[in-house]
Amino acid sequence: MRKIKLLYAITKLELGGAQKQLLSLISHLDKQRYIPSLITAPNGLLIKNALSIEDLRLTRLRFLERPINPLKDLLALCQIYSFIKKNKIDIVHTHSSKAGILGRWAAVLARAKFIIHTVHGWSFNEYQNFFLRKIIICLERLTALITDKLIVVSEHDLQKGLDNHIGNRDKYRLIRYGIDYSEFIKDDRNLREQLGIGVHDLVVGMVSCFKPQKSPQDFIRLTLLVNKILHRLYSVKNRDSQNNPQFYNQVRFILVGDGILRKKIERLIFRFNLGRQVILTGWREDISRILSVMDIFVLTSLWEGLPISVLEAMVASLPVVATNTGGIAEVVREGKTGYLVLPGDMKTMAERVAFLLTDKDLRSQIGQNAKDHLVSDFFLENMVKNTEDLYQALIKRKLEGYAN
Repeated sequence: MRKIKLLYAITKLELGGAQKQLLSLISHLDKQRYIPSLITAPNGLLIKNALSIEDLRLTRLRFLERPINPLKDLLALCQIYSFIKKNKIDIVHTHSSKAGILGRWAAVLARAKFIIHTVHGWSFNEYQNFFLRKIIICLERLTALITDKLIVVSEHDLQKGLDNHIGNRDKYRLIRYGIDYSEFIKDDRNLREQLGIGVHDLVVGMVSCFKPQKSPQDFIRLTLLVNKILHRLYSVKNRDSQNNPQFYNQVRFILVGDGILRKKIERLIFRFNLGRQVILTGWREDISRILSVMDIFVLTSLWEGLPISVLEAMVASLPVVATNTGGIAEVVREGKTGYLVLPGDMKTMAERVAFLLTDKDLRSQIGQNAKDHLVSDFFLENMVKNTEDLYQALIKRKLEGYAN
């Protein structure tokens, strides 16, 4: 049989879970069976990563961008349509909201054989304007009608789609994110030195884009609250014990990422006088190395699908303290692999973090539980295999239809 021509579309190759997963999928595809192409915006921190993938045809569309712009959106749709027609694409597989809508409509107009969309967390949420949320839901419902399969990465997103009448149950396929376990290493002493972290310092960290969804300013508030709790505990311990006046090491807080809220975060750090304690690393691609120096991973998001950062932290044997949103509760088990708190409840999150900071054995046990809990569903090889199996099942079904 001839090779299957695949077109992937994603709005922007920024440093994010959806983008990293897509590039991992393309990198590990069976190139004896598939010819992959990728359409995305002109700029993005992961463009160079895409260019390094062997046998991948990368096309950057001038008019594809995240903000809504009717004229540019129409022109981008026309460009995607033209690409599909000219290259006789068999399967169009879209990712992210904007590319997901434009790519699927371009695919149906160009008469692509199969249309698939992966939901990396739905684009509508309870924090949006009511009317905007309804418009997005209606658009997702309409576009689902022309979609052969909707891939979701969490049970939460599957149920959320059904609750909002986006497609029927048969249209959905759960395919978990895939993590390359071989990337994760032990404590990186060199990196600790580069970041100015002492050998015995304890480290609390978060990896996220600095945007409202992730609420990174809550991470700074968390730092302040943890300090207050530890200071109180230290005072009591120091009063009651003459032999062990320092019962906890210095704690550092690492915030990995960047984005539109950076100035606000910097102002909070200055306001609370946390400059010596909080480390802003900016964007980093060596996340596995960064995780290796952490003792606790936190996530302060207001809404989520299933964040890849939590999965990576668990593979790195870190206890996770996260807000209970999206599919996080499907992997973080209360008191077993971490702790869950309500979005915005930094007081409770600070109590959980401080509790872990003062108990090394508990941190180690929960961290090991976290790694052990991620079953084979989250292996990179399984994610690639399950996706390829879906492609082949669609092709087989159409061939059987022709035969009948």
